[in-house]
Amino acid sequence: MSTTEQKSFFSRLWKDSRSRIGLVILMMALVISVLGGYIRPDGTRNANKQNLVLAKKKPGYSVSILKVRKNQKLESSTLLGGLFFGGTEGEYREIAIQNYRIEGDRLFFLPLDEVEEKNLLVADVLYPMVDSTYQFINDAASFVSIDGTDVRMSSAEINNDVLRNIERRTYYLGTDTFGRDLLSRLMGGVIFSLSVGFISVLISLVIGVTLGAVAGYYRGWIDNVIMWFVNVIWSIPTLLMVIAITLVMGKGFVQVFIAVGLTMWVEVARVVRGQVISTRELDYVEAGKALGYSEYRIISKHILPNIIGPVIVISAANFASAILIEAGLSFLGIGTQIPMPSWGMMIKDHYPFITTDLAYLAVIPGLCIMVMVLSFMLIGNRLRDIYDVRTVD
Repeated sequence: MSTTEQKSFFSRLWKDSRSRIGLVILMMALVISVLGGYIRPDGTRNANKQNLVLAKKKPGYSVSILKVRKNQKLESSTLLGGLFFGGTEGEYREIAIQNYRIEGDRLFFLPLDEVEEKNLLVADVLYPMVDSTYQFINDAASFVSIDGTDVRMSSAEINNDVLRNIERRTYYLGTDTFGRDLLSRLMGGVIFSLSVGFISVLISLVIGVTLGAVAGYYRGWIDNVIMWFVNVIWSIPTLLMVIAITLVMGKGFVQVFIAVGLTMWVEVARVVRGQVISTRELDYVEAGKALGYSEYRIISKHILPNIIGPVIVISAANFASAILIEAGLSFLGIGTQIPMPSWGMMIKDHYPFITTDLAYLAVIPGLCIMVMVLSFMLIGNRLRDIYDVRTVD
């Protein structure tokens, strides 16, 4: 496809309002997936920062968080550490508090799960501010002493540093049953859905295009054997086949997209076979044979590039199907495993609340699945129209 043809293709794809919506959703999902932990409110790996005190809080809930340094060696983070599936290891242990006061070099705070009586911090916890603020694993801050005998910083400076470790945090979509930020979990689930779809479709294309092209070009007994195998696989329900492969290979994220990819290739093979049969007798193929081109070159250089349209259309549909299958497997407990933020697993964890005021914990992940699948279907429908010669823009 030349540069001019590529520009014409993308302009026609963007021209349709429905496919434009799908493209915008897909581009937003790609940005969220690539930037990963750098843009999520919870930037840790798998957005798995738990705080049981904050479990099942409603959307818009705000709370004061005291960040206490762990004072332990952390894994060295790289620039790419927070991209894609990565995340940044937190330097602090977070404590939800409802009140606090500072006296000298000591911090008194009332945890969120304690009861405050008569506006007094009767259940408060004593904490050395210096210990909770500075990273003593490094020598740079070792000159600060708690008793004040060798303080090179004023108490006001220390107080200001402590106050910077107390932040007001808002959970815009609330928290789940483990006190994790629901918005961060949803954003983390985007990369898992897209990666399962992409790798599954890639596996199905490699197998389906190869077998379909061989069967359609050579015909005869080769075609009969391949189509017999295709029909056998086709007769087995997709979900049942995926479950069987997953049980054999074991549970896990990698096993999911391999299992899905190994069941989606049959549709690709049938489409490619039909397209190859219809083009193998055309003049340009016969000309290639007359010029002495190898069969591999004729198939790869002359036939496949001219049947790419239907393959792209079915790949878009398979991408949406892969997302649904992954969500279904995770819901059944044989897909991605904890603590990965799979949308299907999030629905599984919270569907008992569907009849309560916490129904949004299961509904919102379901809406995310619906929107993602819808975006690929809108793009796929437009691709079908573009490659249909009977369609006039």
